[in-house]
Amino acid sequence: MSVGVPVNTSSSSQLPAATARRRVADSQEDHFHVSTGGGNAVVYVPDEEEATSCCSLSDGEGGLSSCCPSGSSHKSYLVGFLSLRKFRMVWMLMMLDNKSHWTGKKMRSATNLGRVILSLLGILVFTFFLIIALSSGGRRRQLVEEKHEFVFSIHPRNNIEKIIREEESSIQLLLPQPHPPIPEIWNQPDTGNYRKCLTRPKNQRPIKQTNGYLVVHANGGLNQMRTGICDMVAIAKIMNASLVLPFLDHSSFWSDPSTFKDIFDWRHFINVLAEDVNIVEYLPQEFASIKPLEKNPVSWSKASYYRNSISKLMKKHKVIVFNHTDSRLANNSPPPSIQRLRCRANYEALRYSPEIENLSRVLSSRLRENNEPYLALHLRYEKDMLAFTGCNHSLTSEESIDLEKMRYSIPHWKEKVINGTERRLEGSCPMTPREAAVFLKAMGFPSTTKIYIVAGEMYGQNSMTAFHQEFPNVFFHSTLATEEELSTIKPYQNRLAALDYNLALESDVFAYTYDGNMAKAVQGHRRFEGFRKTINPDRQRLVKLMDRLDAGLMSWEDFSSKVKRLHGKRVGAPYLRRPGKAGLSPKLEENFYANPLPGCLCDTSDGQQQPRSMNLFERPSLRAKSLR
Repeated sequence: MSVGVPVNTSSSSQLPAATARRRVADSQEDHFHVSTGGGNAVVYVPDEEEATSCCSLSDGEGGLSSCCPSGSSHKSYLVGFLSLRKFRMVWMLMMLDNKSHWTGKKMRSATNLGRVILSLLGILVFTFFLIIALSSGGRRRQLVEEKHEFVFSIHPRNNIEKIIREEESSIQLLLPQPHPPIPEIWNQPDTGNYRKCLTRPKNQRPIKQTNGYLVVHANGGLNQMRTGICDMVAIAKIMNASLVLPFLDHSSFWSDPSTFKDIFDWRHFINVLAEDVNIVEYLPQEFASIKPLEKNPVSWSKASYYRNSISKLMKKHKVIVFNHTDSRLANNSPPPSIQRLRCRANYEALRYSPEIENLSRVLSSRLRENNEPYLALHLRYEKDMLAFTGCNHSLTSEESIDLEKMRYSIPHWKEKVINGTERRLEGSCPMTPREAAVFLKAMGFPSTTKIYIVAGEMYGQNSMTAFHQEFPNVFFHSTLATEEELSTIKPYQNRLAALDYNLALESDVFAYTYDGNMAKAVQGHRRFEGFRKTINPDRQRLVKLMDRLDAGLMSWEDFSSKVKRLHGKRVGAPYLRRPGKAGLSPKLEENFYANPLPGCLCDTSDGQQQPRSMNLFERPSLRAKSLR
């Protein structure tokens, strides 16, 4: 019999009064069910206090008098005046009995009912804090399960599945979503089994006494000075000389007054090379009064030149000054220990100042927000480079005249009359910003690519307009960093170049439009750090393809396909440094610092961690036992 249906009074009236009273008493002990002959009914039996209050509300005409203990009225209506509040209590008890089994079978009074409710509230509060504790520990799945148990205890069964689905969808939104697959253009080249290889010779002798002091004045821009300093470290080792902390060039085109200590971590430089070369901060006082021998060493000299000729002069004069440091040591002939020392100086000892290193990390992280890769482009389209090379493609006649005037105004630029059009067709000109954009697009870089320009101010009116149209997410150090962050290095071109160097080194892909000193230094460093992807455009073939594209002689699809095929093996994968040809200038050789293989990278495929004892470019007669 359902709740709220009156009991059949005719059946009830046929029972003796004692039987009826006994059955009511039994029903109180059995979950408020009574047997009325024809079936069971849920009834409410008031306690003494409720009976009294009920009787006091009687209107004398049977309205509420049926709840009073008055014999016939009590027998006639078992549930006639069940209040709405008590009806809800009974319904709750039934639900708790069927779903949670938390209600006892011997609940005799409203006092017991209150205790059960308080117990339920206590359990719910405990469950709530348990869920919070589990969620703070990162166990989101368990949190969902606890919530579902909580929901199960208070919701009808037909709503539980819907609530669970909603909770799981909300949790899915909080979980980290998988990143989309990396486009193929960002894939790194196969590095093979090559590893860094800078171990010192086992029989290297400790430094006891040197033959004298070598003072060097590095010349050129930052990267030219950087590689020159590394050569001076190697030359000091060859001559068994003490090296004075290098002086930097202050009279070049950039006129940067920065010192070695301003740009490099000079203490780190000395400490890393302590086992190789004795490096001092200043020339000792006893030698400061001696007139030094000033000499410009021969470019691309072999180790024997310094070991024999220059060492004799060192022993005689005690102090020698080199006023030029660029390209003063051969690329391929020095012994393996000297080649490794050049790399140790360049890639481990020459670390930039803490200020530059820290800002580099900040800007690199800023470029990689949302775990996005970035491309560093050495867009060498600055005024000094265009004037030096004589390249004026896409410039106005006024701009071309301005470059020519600058070229003639600098005495040590020997070549004055230059045909820019012929230079471009030979592949000897820097790519224009528009050519660089077309090239990157043809290679497959999307327009959303983040591009950091490794260069100074671009020359030419609106020269970057075409580039921005293809790639709007372009950054310079002046736009990526704040004014406050750049305040201490912005006035100094070499310090800004050091910042650009680090951002190019750490980029996901590095591309360059002209193989100058920075391009060589960065690509060599990226090879040393694991052959990070570096795109080397074939400018001679590219300009011919672009001219055909602009003339409408080929489609974009055909152009892009040929560009990709042309550069499939020009992305920085390992290969042995190309030696020069007999009879040709060493200037035409591949630069050691652009590709330190062989020399500083070893093939470990045969299980050997040490390099072979013979340099691939070295003749046995040139090996010096004193350098072992």
